[in-house]
Amino acid sequence: MDTSEFYGKEKISRILLKIAPPVMLAQLIQALYNIVDSLFVGKYSETGLTALSIIYPLQLLMIALAVGTGVGINTDMAYYFGIRQEKKAEEVAGIGTPLAVFLWIVFAAVCYLIMPFYARISTNSEEIIRDVVVYGRIVCVVSIGLFTEGVWSKILQARGDMKTPMVAQIAGAITNIILDPILIFGMFGIHKFGIAGAAIATVIGQIVAALVVMRKAFVRSPEKSCYLPHIKRIYQLGIPNILMQSAYTFYIFGLNMILAGFSDQAVTALGLYYKWQSFFFIPLGALQTCIVPVISFNYAAKDQERCKAVLKESLIAGMALMFLGTLCFEFLPVQMLSTFSKDAQVIAIGTNGFHYIGVAFIPMVTSLIFPVYFQAIGSAVKSSILTVVRTMVLFVPLGYLFSRFGLQYFWLTFPVTEVLTTLVGFKFYRSQQA
Repeated sequence: MDTSEFYGKEKISRILLKIAPPVMLAQLIQALYNIVDSLFVGKYSETGLTALSIIYPLQLLMIALAVGTGVGINTDMAYYFGIRQEKKAEEVAGIGTPLAVFLWIVFAAVCYLIMPFYARISTNSEEIIRDVVVYGRIVCVVSIGLFTEGVWSKILQARGDMKTPMVAQIAGAITNIILDPILIFGMFGIHKFGIAGAAIATVIGQIVAALVVMRKAFVRSPEKSCYLPHIKRIYQLGIPNILMQSAYTFYIFGLNMILAGFSDQAVTALGLYYKWQSFFFIPLGALQTCIVPVISFNYAAKDQERCKAVLKESLIAGMALMFLGTLCFEFLPVQMLSTFSKDAQVIAIGTNGFHYIGVAFIPMVTSLIFPVYFQAIGSAVKSSILTVVRTMVLFVPLGYLFSRFGLQYFWLTFPVTEVLTTLVGFKFYRSQQA
């Protein structure tokens, strides 16, 4: 079945069941990598675990630039496939590699220079500062695999190939998991690198993943005259995703700064939430990835009813799956936290926080799916506004406000933010349908 038949006529539930599982499996392996990575670092040192929490926003920023550019390429290609202009779609794919390399060079240079400053504004501990600089410089400067794989995987997904990106993610994550203990603790005669070993394992895994997708996704550059109009459209479509992901960087950095006013253990507890979040958000992340080309295709084909049906079914499925996360966060927080840390203060702070955060999971489905929907139909302004409202207008200011009443009340930030963002999303959706 060709793309037009598949996206335009196939039953929506069957589309999601066909293209979502490979994405979910790849994200599951990636989530396991995140968990195992933190597990090994936590066993090596508690300060290393805090350093990972501090560097996490910068890693999100890298992902935002790489994947956001890839999403722009993916959405643009899906649009051209929808109007049966395959040549234009391949021109867009050919621009992907030069864009990825350019983004990597700029990001690597900036991060190398600012890393010591970033570490010092995040903590007063000299030991944690040293770990942040060592780990951060390696994962940011040697991030070419992350940037190229992020773009190449989206090119393949636009063509309907979900299997190869899945294999790439699995290969990269397994490589990382295998190398983590070897390089961190020094095994089989290899030097003990400590936290630098975790960073080295990470970038090697990213390069392995990039090499897997490179063979099918690399397309020769088109004529230079094609660059400007295509790049403009790529970022018109991709900026909402970049803003959404980048805003995560700034709001997590902001929340880290607020929690640093209480203790380093509070920062660590928040970091451990985001490690577990990567696992529990697998279904939601897969839905976000999979509905974009489907909605974009049908919107270009002027099938509004099918776009609405895709949104409805993805919201129902997302809420049903995220309810399982709510149950775990409400009833198993101690077990989840003690997997990484034996620090009683980290566990106590995190247990209280997990109870509040678990309540936020259901409204979080709508607050995260709506921006993706508006992005897919080309409503970049609405998508961007929702992202900005959630991450900048609400998260950090509310975090600061609630923190004034004490650390316990800080965690109210999560459910309140998701409910308010959902209400704004519904308002935008109703106005778009009118």
